Amino acid sequence: MTMTGVTEQEAPADGAPGGGPWWWARRRSLALDASLALVSAVECAAEGVPFARGSGIPLAVGVLFGFVVGAALLVRRRWPIAVVLIALAVTPAQMGLVLGVVSLYTLAASDVPRRIISALATMTAAGTLIVAFVQMHHDVVRHGSSAAAKWGVVAITVLVAVGLTAPPVLLGLYVGARRRLVETLRERADGLERELSLLAEKAGERAERARIEERTRIAREMHDVVAHRVSLMVVHASALRSVVREDPDRAVGSAELLGDMGRQALNELRQMLGVLRTESVAGGGQRPVEPVVRPVAAVEADGDGPCLAQLGVLVEHSRAAGMAVSLSEEGDRRPLSPPVEQTAYRVVQEALTNVHKHAAGATTLVRVAYRAQEIAVLVENGPPDGQPSAGLPSGGNGLVGMKERVSALGGGFVAGPRPSGGFRVSAVIPARG
Repeated sequence: MTMTGVTEQEAPADGAPGGGPWWWARRRSLALDASLALVSAVECAAEGVPFARGSGIPLAVGVLFGFVVGAALLVRRRWPIAVVLIALAVTPAQMGLVLGVVSLYTLAASDVPRRIISALATMTAAGTLIVAFVQMHHDVVRHGSSAAAKWGVVAITVLVAVGLTAPPVLLGLYVGARRRLVETLRERADGLERELSLLAEKAGERAERARIEERTRIAREMHDVVAHRVSLMVVHASALRSVVREDPDRAVGSAELLGDMGRQALNELRQMLGVLRTESVAGGGQRPVEPVVRPVAAVEADGDGPCLAQLGVLVEHSRAAGMAVSLSEEGDRRPLSPPVEQTAYRVVQEALTNVHKHAAGATTLVRVAYRAQEIAVLVENGPPDGQPSAGLPSGGNGLVGMKERVSALGGGFVAGPRPSGGFRVSAVIPARG
């Protein structure tokens, strides 16, 4: 519980413009209190003259006493209860009009509990009523007057007591409530500003994470598209150089197949590059903007991209490149959601690409099993048969991309060497349609 007359505010830093000393938040507050204290001290000092004459004390003592009592307003913000008690104590001496009014206002505007404000205001009103009644009644009796005049004295003293007590208390309560409301609104505004700042920061972080994830997905998709097609093209180009003189007809077929693969690679690349859109500008023009990434999941959901029905073509391309590969399917083939079919296709595609890179001439088996709740894909190859490698580069991202694709759909992925030699890639993907 604070005893200050105003709601405490954080004072400015030392040396800052407007910073006040001690308990004053601003220098103008100090100037106001000093002015009120000076007026009150002069008033009480003047009222100390009749008080000294009536009580028989030296005149200088009475003036000094009144000056000190009136100057108590200087600490009204720090100790409002003490100032009210001082004003109440000097009420019988008939001094401290300014002191009493200002101290009651300060007390009511402070954060002091209402019960204390009510008690001190009641005591001040009662003290003022008693002192005023005694003084006026003494004057009436001394000059002689009727009973009606005595009742008039009662009415006047009541009005004086209420007039000197109620207005400053009510005004102080209003000002204090308004000040607390403003402080509450300011705190809420500051809290909302902090929350909005945190939300904006989190939104920026989420947007950055989303951009990174989408770039990773697009990079993975580009890798799947380019690596397989270009790997086959390199294999066919290497074979073409060795057969062009010995078997021209076969060389022509290989060249045609090489062109078909190049066109397919360009089509798939064009499809992937369509994920990055540009914003149209009014007037028919276009201007470069920050790429707006369409999620790969949305592209897959639209049905754009390969599907399991194209596995036969994929396997035939590998056979045409000289790979001994077979395809087997178990269970009843049924349409699945585009993301599932595309992921299964990309797993087979990347696994065959790895065989071309690392196990030239190896016998390869591709098996697809359609189950009630999932689809299982297995690609395994034996050890290479000693054929010369096509010298295809490897970036080490193929297996990582396959695992990310399968995990994104809630499936399981395992890849590693076989005990008997060769390599195995296995993926189980939940069937969602």
